[in-house]
Amino acid sequence: MRIVIVTGMSGAGKTTALKIFEDAGFYVADNLPAPLLGAFAEFCMKKDVGITQVALGVDIRGGKMFTDFSMGLLELDKRGVAWSILFLDSSNEVLLNRYKETRHVHPLEKNGLVSVGVSKERVLLEEVKQRATYIMDTSGLLPRQLKIKILDLFTEKEKGKLHINILSFGFKNGIPEESDLVFDVRFLPNPFYNAELKPMSGLDAAVRDYVMGHDVSVRFMDSLFGMVNFLIPHYISEGKSQLIISIGCTGGRHRSVTLATELHRALSAHDNPVSIHHRDIDKDHSRK
Repeated sequence: MRIVIVTGMSGAGKTTALKIFEDAGFYVADNLPAPLLGAFAEFCMKKDVGITQVALGVDIRGGKMFTDFSMGLLELDKRGVAWSILFLDSSNEVLLNRYKETRHVHPLEKNGLVSVGVSKERVLLEEVKQRATYIMDTSGLLPRQLKIKILDLFTEKEKGKLHINILSFGFKNGIPEESDLVFDVRFLPNPFYNAELKPMSGLDAAVRDYVMGHDVSVRFMDSLFGMVNFLIPHYISEGKSQLIISIGCTGGRHRSVTLATELHRALSAHDNPVSIHHRDIDKDHSRK
């Protein structure tokens, strides 16, 4: 059997993630005390139970029991249970906005400021985050986008495969924290200054043709694909299962979207699962 432990910052989407796992056929349990991980796994492995895929929500709501997280993982290891940790994170600004929208209280500051609770939680979760198998920033993700990423990682990934997630973004909105590789394409010709192309995005053929119609863009794409294709088997050999490639331009609407889409198309022709997400494509682009 295998267990996926879903944890991370309160408000980062753990409840939504667990629902996605449940819909995908996983047995789901939320707010399980960390010390009970081993006993729970042992129960699931009984012949008359036969549960083989489990997603468990484990977080700071467990209080003192959550601090025994490492002990829970050790109990799983003793029983030979394969486990992975999915750590969901979001920026402080996004977390605070979500708490304002839902009017929920923070589990660490039930009568205080949410911002204080968020800060305390980051400190408490640092060690868990360091042990995480996957770290997923949900700041700019819609529920359907989160679903695609989770399903790509946990239902389509085969042993010995490297899941590649290509992310386009705008530098003016910050570099995605979860990136493994970051490429700056602000040196490429910019469709922003073309009155016809400015309202479009890199998903439109006209923008794609404009950007890729320059030799520098073609040469860069050839070099980028060659390098990533070279790296894939080396990452797999060291046990890496997820690679996040972020490609950024100024606003994240034209050049980065075009190059990310081209790289996605090129890599999709190979045997490793590839997904793509355009983080800033729908943000305000009144400035370059």
